[in-house]
Amino acid sequence: MSANILILDDEQNYLLILEALLSDEGYTITALSDPETGLAYLDESEVDLVITDMKMPKLTGQDVLEHVKKNFPHIPVIIMTAFGSIESAVEAMKIGAFDYITKPFANEELLLSVTKASQFAKTQRENRQLREQIKDRYSPSNIIGRSKPMMQVFDMISKAAPGSSTVLVTGESGTGKELVAQAIHQASPRCDKPFVSVNCMAFNAGVLESELFGHEKGSFTGAVARKRGRFEAADQGTLFLDEIGEISHDMQVKLLRVLQEKTIERVGGGEPIKVNIRIVAATNKNLKEAVEKGEFREDLYYRLNVVSIEMPPLRERREDIPFLVDHFLATYSADNNKEFDGFAPAAMDYMTAYEWPGNVRQLQNVVERCVVLSSGTVIETEDLPAEIKDEEAQFKSAVDLLPSKLNLADTLDKIEATLVRRALVASNFIKVDAADMLGISKSLLQYKLKKYKISGK
Repeated sequence: MSANILILDDEQNYLLILEALLSDEGYTITALSDPETGLAYLDESEVDLVITDMKMPKLTGQDVLEHVKKNFPHIPVIIMTAFGSIESAVEAMKIGAFDYITKPFANEELLLSVTKASQFAKTQRENRQLREQIKDRYSPSNIIGRSKPMMQVFDMISKAAPGSSTVLVTGESGTGKELVAQAIHQASPRCDKPFVSVNCMAFNAGVLESELFGHEKGSFTGAVARKRGRFEAADQGTLFLDEIGEISHDMQVKLLRVLQEKTIERVGGGEPIKVNIRIVAATNKNLKEAVEKGEFREDLYYRLNVVSIEMPPLRERREDIPFLVDHFLATYSADNNKEFDGFAPAAMDYMTAYEWPGNVRQLQNVVERCVVLSSGTVIETEDLPAEIKDEEAQFKSAVDLLPSKLNLADTLDKIEATLVRRALVASNFIKVDAADMLGISKSLLQYKLKKYKISGK
């Protein structure tokens, strides 16, 4: 596994040991005893991982960490510390260290930590490269995410964009499905052609047919002139069909014909019109279940589902929430001619722990509300809406979203798993603190983490 690792330690023996150990594993090592020289090296060189001792002259490991997080946030940092200074290492974890290793360390422990950090760095590097490849075609700020689920979405976008196959984007409302459609279009060879969007649920069946296919003059009452539909408007480009699961059976038949024959007919017209478009469809429904219930045509489902991209709900990518908050805060601060230093830590904890039933769209609205109503330069807990910070309101809103008919045991397991995840986030993944928040022992917490297959970090 190839990775460029910078090691900072004022103890020469540790530098020699680490350099020999990691070089044997195939890593490229730069070992320096002066942390100031190390920071200068970072400015000039390509580094994938930093391993730094905590106690050094001139600069501490925490100083190095803060510099890296500020200037090179994509580079993971592993802290080395003496056994008696674990508290300082834990503090470093809270401000963004990837891991910490106590001295003297076991070789296997160090190698495992370095492997995980290198894999993380590789994912970050690939994501940056993907964004750089398409940065002239769409703004990376439109889709924000560093979590593993979002890395998978970015990977699917990069694979799907160059072709013309139909793409089906699934996910709950508010997750950003249209942004994915736009990203696919802008990263495709059709990027300089039209991107046309239609919300299929916004029109009744008759009006939707006219919107999509257009109509001839006199084809129905009120048709006073010929109208080109969205298919013609999107010719050579991309047509985004949102809420595709809501279209009628008749419209499903017509859409299937377009996908098969690449032609349309205007309402009231008999002449086939050739169209060359790429269709990206989106839905928050389970179309496979709709097919089984006879609500959606199976042949159309498979025509649409050539490439499938699932947008994860925000609650399943909580590590992205601070980045989304910062993005929306900057946007709405500029719109309202205000300046903010950010969210207070306690307020951000509430934002990260909340379930966000409305996903990114709801988070965006909450940040805008905070910007408009806050009178300070920092968004405090009291600036948050009641449903975000009030435990009872959170619980009630979550219960209200549950269906009337449900399996009690499965539902209680899901609720318990959610509370465990939230406690982990609120405690910065320190399991002892998470167990205390939940009022259970650490051993019971470990059992529940295993039961619900929840990662401890």
